[in-house]
Amino acid sequence: MRLVIQRVKEASVTIDREVYGSVGKGLLVLLGIEEADDKEDSSWLVQKLVNMRIFSDEEGKMNASLLDIKGGLLIVSQFTLHASTKKGNRPGFTKAARPEQAIPLYEAFIEACRAFVPVETGVFGADMQVALINDGPVTITIDSKNRE
Repeated sequence: MRLVIQRVKEASVTIDREVYGSVGKGLLVLLGIEEADDKEDSSWLVQKLVNMRIFSDEEGKMNASLLDIKGGLLIVSQFTLHASTKKGNRPGFTKAARPEQAIPLYEAFIEACRAFVPVETGVFGADMQVALINDGPVTITIDSKNRE
């Protein structure tokens, strides 16, 4: 599983010209699921995500987590995070999990996050427009298969 995490002042996802989900201060998370992913990947990422200290503390240092600031999460599925660009100019998406595998993992990830913080989402597979005010800007990527 791969996450692109953006610290936001606010973020929203719109589907068919209607705001479907939105958060104030917190994180926008783009979530990509590949064929090799399982529940263990999801559990590891949830813990990293909610405990990552990327918000400013009283001294202005990045020392507070999403839990500390009581922020929200906006989680948006994005299979293109597993694009392969090795050959040619058209990305390939063969590593991305098929919906029958990805949807249960996506839903499990969301439910696990809801145990810690308020969560809003997009709709898996929908055509979505995502708007955000990136705070910092702070953007971080995490891959459960490359735990650095």
